[in-house]
Amino acid sequence: MASSIPQLPLRDELFLLGHDDDTGQPHIHRQALALGLAGAVLIDLFLAGRIALDTTDDTPSGEEQRLWLHLDRPVGDLITDTALASIRYAHPTPPLRGWLRGFADDLYDRTRAGLHAGGILRHDVRRRLGGLARTDRYLPTDLKWPVVARARLHYIAAGRDQPDNHTAALGGLVATLGLTNHLYLADDTAALTVQLRTIAAQHHRQVRDITAAVDAAIGDLATATYR
Repeated sequence: MASSIPQLPLRDELFLLGHDDDTGQPHIHRQALALGLAGAVLIDLFLAGRIALDTTDDTPSGEEQRLWLHLDRPVGDLITDTALASIRYAHPTPPLRGWLRGFADDLYDRTRAGLHAGGILRHDVRRRLGGLARTDRYLPTDLKWPVVARARLHYIAAGRDQPDNHTAALGGLVATLGLTNHLYLADDTAALTVQLRTIAAQHHRQVRDITAAVDAAIGDLATATYR
């Protein structure tokens, strides 16, 4: 089933898994999800060989690392190429967490618009109270998109498939954002979270660093809320 369906960018799959299939409501705060989406954009760029992190042994994970271009060539995706341009023209080179916070600013809306333009999401309007109250929803045009993403996570967590870099990174982001209890894959979501984190930890160090930076940026967001 999954092999016949094109693989979406990491940010698009994370967006779909971050929402209820039936209501279109986000499972977590939109700003937290946007930080995860920004991390997904960076991970896709890293896996495509476009960027790297300025990583040394004494650099704290997700703290003072900086982004730099490894291959300055467009990908052909508007959001991804915008991310490349933001790194290219930044002086000095941007710190990882600072870049995540800045790029996440309107990324939720841009990702949703891209999925809508690509026919993955449809716009639905619900009216109540005689048309006085309006609710805008964006729902999957076909449930195959979130279902296939969930299935890939299920297969690697159950040991039925060897995790590729893309799916391992998706599992790490899902676990970091606290979305495992919305995957409907297991009764023990705590154990599933540990499994996905463990799988993600076995892959590229720089992907782990980006995921850790997302986690730290979400922590910054929570701290700012209570100031």
